[in-house]
Amino acid sequence: MSPEPPVGSGGGAALELLVHGVGGATPQEMLADPYTVRITGDETAAIHRRPDDEEAESHPERYEDGPVPEAYCWSNLTSGNGARALWLLLLPFMVVNLAHWMRPATNGLARTQRLYGVFVRLLALTLTVLLTAGACEVALDLVAWQCAGSAGCAEDRSWLGFLSAARDGWWAQPGRRLALAALVPAALVALLWYLSNRTWSAYEAQRPPTDAVPGGSLLEPAPVAGSADDATDATDATDAYEGPAGGPAGGSAHRAPKIRPALARPGFWYGRRLVARLRAAHTAAGFLTVAGAITGATARYDRGGSSAVREVVGWLLQSTLVVGGLVVLWVVCSRGRSERRRDGTLDKAVISRLPAVSLALLGVCVVYAAWSRPGWSSAGTLPGAITFPVLVLAQGVLVVALAAAALVLHRRAPHARIALHGLGGPAVAMLACALAGVMTGGVAQRVGDWLDGSGTPGMGEGSIIGPPVLLSWQAAVIPVLLVLLLIPLVVLAVRTVRTARRLAPVVEAEYGSREKKVTPDSVRTRRIAGARARAELTDAAPWLVGLVSGATLLLGIGAVLGAWLSGDVPGRAAEGGPALVQSVADTAQALGSWLIGLGFILFVTWGRRAYRDPSARRTIGILWDVGTFWPRASHPFAPPCYAERAVPDLTWRMASWTARTGGRLVISGHSQGSVLAAAAVWQLPEGTRHRVALLTYGSPLERLYGRWFPAYFGAGPLGDLGREVHCWRNLWRATDPIGGPVRTGAEGGAPAVDHGPLKDPLAYGRTERHPLPEPILGHSDYQADPVFAVERAALLDRLPPALPAQRDGTAADRGTAESPRSQGSSGRSSA
Repeated sequence: MSPEPPVGSGGGAALELLVHGVGGATPQEMLADPYTVRITGDETAAIHRRPDDEEAESHPERYEDGPVPEAYCWSNLTSGNGARALWLLLLPFMVVNLAHWMRPATNGLARTQRLYGVFVRLLALTLTVLLTAGACEVALDLVAWQCAGSAGCAEDRSWLGFLSAARDGWWAQPGRRLALAALVPAALVALLWYLSNRTWSAYEAQRPPTDAVPGGSLLEPAPVAGSADDATDATDATDAYEGPAGGPAGGSAHRAPKIRPALARPGFWYGRRLVARLRAAHTAAGFLTVAGAITGATARYDRGGSSAVREVVGWLLQSTLVVGGLVVLWVVCSRGRSERRRDGTLDKAVISRLPAVSLALLGVCVVYAAWSRPGWSSAGTLPGAITFPVLVLAQGVLVVALAAAALVLHRRAPHARIALHGLGGPAVAMLACALAGVMTGGVAQRVGDWLDGSGTPGMGEGSIIGPPVLLSWQAAVIPVLLVLLLIPLVVLAVRTVRTARRLAPVVEAEYGSREKKVTPDSVRTRRIAGARARAELTDAAPWLVGLVSGATLLLGIGAVLGAWLSGDVPGRAAEGGPALVQSVADTAQALGSWLIGLGFILFVTWGRRAYRDPSARRTIGILWDVGTFWPRASHPFAPPCYAERAVPDLTWRMASWTARTGGRLVISGHSQGSVLAAAAVWQLPEGTRHRVALLTYGSPLERLYGRWFPAYFGAGPLGDLGREVHCWRNLWRATDPIGGPVRTGAEGGAPAVDHGPLKDPLAYGRTERHPLPEPILGHSDYQADPVFAVERAALLDRLPPALPAQRDGTAADRGTAESPRSQGSSGRSSA
């Protein structure tokens, strides 16, 4: 690229920055050219141009008829080699992280907002403990305690021979077997720490564009004096903006402070401090959980009076573990996100010492468990099975408390479009707990069934007892939940068929008015009407999620009560009852055990296929990309946030172009790319935003993000964005299951933001312009519609003309300091 800024004529230089959506796209596809050149970026995310456009800045006269096209490709941030399918194992962590961002939009109630964030972070902590406890259940209880302690189980497995109690070797003592088996869950915790730290460096360490850029200045907003400190969740901060050289554009000493949307705050896409604190706390919680599992069983034996010294040591270690747990809780609860400024500081004492101390404490507990106890033998299940009921009850209480906080916030500022009347966050948090329970219970059930041979875990038919009773009850409710799910699915199917029939005459009338001679075709009509009806299913997702979440909560309570009252697995608990009840209990237990294990295996294999097969990726891509769009605000082991790399990339590119050339820019985003585009525009300085046009198509900004994340993409923030950006146009289709209108009204005589629904297909039958049958495009190929080029040209015409470019970069300075009105344009003023 040339270092010489262009001197444009007429409207001046213009750039179209294309951002693809879910599933990714190659730069060749985006630019409609088999040859492209990477002009900036790396293999993970980069900007490409056609070879003929590589030096476009030096020859602006060549682009008087249209903008310079650029393609920003970010697909490698969320897909790539098959190893990334392992990220799906972190799905519960990702889902609970979403609950943080689903907080209802409200005015005030800062304390309730903070409580909402604390409840989500505590729920996230229980998921880490649950995963670690599940690993302890498999390695410590099923393998080291039950199977190695049973002669029949150990003899059938040669790899367990050296641990067998029957051989009377050094490892035969239960404490030493537990000490060795503890390496498995400890290694799992260490792996999670490593992945979280590595992905942070690779994906999320990009600083927001608050530093100087070539040819211009991006200034960081100064926090308002007296604002809440960093220990709180920054949800309703007020930021004061300064113009160039420390003062506003008008030359006065200060500009009146104004409330900024959360996505416009300089620290929103840089949560280094909180992620580091949470990573340390969750890592310590994992190590303490492993240490507690070892010490609990060992200290219980020592309290039998065999050794007073060991008994005292056991009490001291357990007390220390309790203190460590309280410290972890304090770290998790004491600080939320800080978004008012880019927070690059680190709590070094917490992030370095807490995991190290917990790991050292685990080492001491391992040594304590390996202490010789010749008379000790393992029988029954490993002491400490109460861990799972306590975790499930804690999760239930936290979900209910989260729902209460969400209702309070929603009632303060209700909105009809918000999903589940503000209860979307608690519902999703409940699903995260259910997913974690299914994954943990599935592994434990499968391992227990494998070790038990032909016997059913918990029924006393084999050589081991099996996993805790609660896990068997949780598996038994899976078939019940699936049967309950059939009801809403049937209702949705019937409603879709009826909607398609209702839309059929509407489709024929619509195309009949556009095409002079249209012969009705029942097959063609059904396909178009069916596509529109299926697209409407997206709007039914909130109540479906609510039903599944509510049923999961009730069935979970039933599983806890059943395990607590009976003390046996469902099959044993139903013995002596009516034959039908006993048959149903046996079937539910056996079928649930297989379903929960099979579901876990299918989940992993499907996830790997999704990363290798583009068509499969597009099927689940929207859900995955929504989950990993948000920063890790509650769970540090969630998959990395690609937006913390993509948003700074786009913001830097837009700011550098306008600062360097003084030209116009249209950022054009499809699907998830429209969300990235909007987030990047929010991060721009005020003067730069007035030189940028936003073109979105197939956009889930309101239909998905606005309904589920109202505090960040609700009616208020989207309305602010429509007023702050110079001009915005949104294209949508009735056949699109993902995109939709943004429902932002026009102000000041400007054209409405939404344009649609676009005609899809472009022709009902064969015409002179379309001699072959036109496909139903749905969510794809918006650029193939003639309306796209017309709307893009209209946006460019509405932008102010390019500023006179000078070598010293003064054009960029004026572009940042001056509003479009001062340049003689018809642009709207900032909100």
